[in-house]
Amino acid sequence: MKKSVLGLGISLIAALGLNAEVLMMATTTSTDDTGLLDSLAPKYEKDTGNSLKWVATGTGKALKMGENCDVDVLLVHSPAAEKKYIDAGFGVNRQEVMYNDFIIVGPKNDPIKIEGMTTADAFKKIEDEKVIFVSRGDSSGTHNKEISVWEKVVQNVPEKESWYLQSGQGMITTINMAAEKNGYTLTDRGTWIKYESQKGDNNPMKLVVENDNVLFNQYSVISVNKDRCKNVKLDLANEFGNWIVSDDVQKFIADFKLLDKALFTPNAKK
Repeated sequence: MKKSVLGLGISLIAALGLNAEVLMMATTTSTDDTGLLDSLAPKYEKDTGNSLKWVATGTGKALKMGENCDVDVLLVHSPAAEKKYIDAGFGVNRQEVMYNDFIIVGPKNDPIKIEGMTTADAFKKIEDEKVIFVSRGDSSGTHNKEISVWEKVVQNVPEKESWYLQSGQGMITTINMAAEKNGYTLTDRGTWIKYESQKGDNNPMKLVVENDNVLFNQYSVISVNKDRCKNVKLDLANEFGNWIVSDDVQKFIADFKLLDKALFTPNAKK
């Protein structure tokens, strides 16, 4: 009888989630702004019995949080920066999760007529016309991509130019700033769709440049290296990485839409 009562007590504790663990994640603003994580978190808790908490910031700051042992896992989108992070021994078990693409958005009247141009031609005309361009300026994955385009097109980043503004903020705030200044900005498509859904018929901006291979935007999950951070929950981080690339969760990501538009396309390696 005592054994039965004890067994029932253990089952009750498990059912109540008293043995559940909390996974701490640093991620980019786009996974948060789009609402994807708000949808994924309850599924993660249901599937694993553990809970997910996250800090949304630029990829550069997210990687720094991993270096500082502040989190267990990362979900980021700057492959070159991620490679440096892993090569330095801070991260392990990187897995590709999903992608979308970067786009250029600007005022609906498109004052310098860059709609339909290539990314390179659009950036060159923005510089030639000295029209307002708003940068994230925060070492995020989006900012890193923007810098790489400037360096390729005009061999330098126009940081000292009066028409080049830096928000130092997330993507939604940066788009709003571009709208207020009647300027252009580079954004990931997922956050743009979220912005469209918020603004509706009052949206002062439109998509002007897209479908350029140079604007491919890969998201990956990386576990923080326990050799560097002794208190990191590596098993839990690896479990999350395997969970988010599983067939079931990949389908969940594919089905996550706003305005009947997919915000991300899953592409985990099988």
